[in-house]
Amino acid sequence: MDDQACPRCKTTKYRNPSLKLMVNVCGHTLCESCVDLLFLKGSGSCPECLAPLRRNNFRIQLFEDPMVEKEVDIRKRILRDYNKKEDDFASSQEYNDYLEEIETIVYNLCNNIDVIGTNKRIEQYKKENREYIQRNKTRMGREEFELEEVLELEKAQDECRKQELIALEAEQKKKKAREKEALIDELMFSGKDASEIVNEFAEKVEKLREEEKQVPPPKPATQFSTGIKFGRSTDHQFLPLPKLEEGPLYVHETPVLFMEGPNAPSVHEIETKGFMAHIRSENIIERAGGYRAVIACQRALQDAMQDEPGFWRPRTEFCGNDTDTTDNLEADETVIIGIGIVLRMKMTHEVLTTAV
Repeated sequence: MDDQACPRCKTTKYRNPSLKLMVNVCGHTLCESCVDLLFLKGSGSCPECLAPLRRNNFRIQLFEDPMVEKEVDIRKRILRDYNKKEDDFASSQEYNDYLEEIETIVYNLCNNIDVIGTNKRIEQYKKENREYIQRNKTRMGREEFELEEVLELEKAQDECRKQELIALEAEQKKKKAREKEALIDELMFSGKDASEIVNEFAEKVEKLREEEKQVPPPKPATQFSTGIKFGRSTDHQFLPLPKLEEGPLYVHETPVLFMEGPNAPSVHEIETKGFMAHIRSENIIERAGGYRAVIACQRALQDAMQDEPGFWRPRTEFCGNDTDTTDNLEADETVIIGIGIVLRMKMTHEVLTTAV
């Protein structure tokens, strides 16, 4: 805010710490001195947009951006007429459309979009809904009722606290007066030494102070700092969410890929052993989106080698304890693997040819 300056006289906040910028309905700012000079007769035109303005419409700028000031002023003026409540509509969709219409009007007026048509639209609405506007100006909505209730509760709580403090102070004054009178009576009518009596009373006073310092355990919070209790009677009372039992902490484990066939070559092998010879390389747009041709090639090779029939190996646990059957399976393993290699080469060639 230190770089504020009047657009007409160029006075800055640095050179004049008491500078006050003022804004009107057009949204352009002027310092207080320029406003007094230009609008000496009560009316004039804006130096920037030449819009006709009145002196009594100027106000102190609250926000740093003048356009925010303009929007706030326009919104206040529009909401004085567009003052229907949600209860005035048959459905939520109609109320949402009504709010959307208000936002459209505010946006058009703030950005100088079809200003004449928008103003005609506002005048037409005021003529058609004159009764609603007058009735809603004198009727309090649900939000206003809740606000009034909150203010009344705060006022009652403040008054109650004041009365408690006054009563506590009065009780403390009476207690001190009684202690002083008891000390005087003891000094006048007791046969003990005066210093001994004074020391006894001093010990009693110190003991009472120590007891007052012992703060009782705090009660669970049932109200806000303003004194308003949690959950008013007009609101719905909801039960707290049940606390779920927490399971064990997450431990990352590297996933294991079950190929049921030969392992696909790694990315380094694909790039160095000629797998990319017939694969179209990615362009700049595809690379910006995260696409890599080597990843697509690796995926194609994985699909080609997944669940190859030539690499199917029966599990020995399904063969029982027959050693002859197990030996026959191991003997045929070489032939099965050889068939799988041939199928793998054929399928890989078809996949790479298709990828081109």
